[in-house]
Amino acid sequence: MEYKVSDMMVITIARALKGAKNAFHGVASPVPMTAILLAKKLYGDSLTYLNITGGVNVVPNELSISTDSYNLFKGTKSVFGLTDIFDLAARGGLDVAFLSGVQIDKNARLNNSVIGDYFKPKVRLPGGAGSAVLVPNCERGFIWRTKHDKKSFVDKVDFVTTQGNVKYVFTPLCVFEKLENELILKSISPLSSLEDIKENTGFEIKYNNLEYIDIPTEEELKALYEVDPDNIRDSEF
Repeated sequence: MEYKVSDMMVITIARALKGAKNAFHGVASPVPMTAILLAKKLYGDSLTYLNITGGVNVVPNELSISTDSYNLFKGTKSVFGLTDIFDLAARGGLDVAFLSGVQIDKNARLNNSVIGDYFKPKVRLPGGAGSAVLVPNCERGFIWRTKHDKKSFVDKVDFVTTQGNVKYVFTPLCVFEKLENELILKSISPLSSLEDIKENTGFEIKYNNLEYIDIPTEEELKALYEVDPDNIRDSEF
């Protein structure tokens, strides 16, 4: 059965959403968007889908790379804006928040601010965009990064944009889980290996009961291509 790296990563995230109460993503989030829609299709309607447009449990007729366009308001059950998302998180009601980082370190801290010295940076990045509020206040932070290399996964971030309730970090190579304030290798993609992960990670890989992620089933792949027939998820790779 053929499948792509993007298929594997989206399906892995969707599996992790099984049983979640609600999940939120922001802009430029094709992978989380597709994963949430896939999880709803596979596991039923118990998961409430929240997005940055203010849509709730939307039924888009097409997906977009921006993940912040009219299609993610189609069929919405109510209007739930960004202010409401922050309020929900602060009240302890936001189960899963999807975020990413240009740098992610061994302690699950994220950097979206600068590369290099803060006052004389080599690169100035877009900034936190509310992540400093969401990660500490959501129940579980699901972090994704479609580029797994030593520049992205570092021993210590150059600047801490946000840190807090990170649960998992998903990459094309593996899944990390945050345990006792550090990232532990949880599982390896069937398209990767432990050697690949070690070679492309800038911190020491630690693991306990290591496992390989199950390959996609026919049902999962069929549902994925129904949710995202135009392969919008591929835009992140």
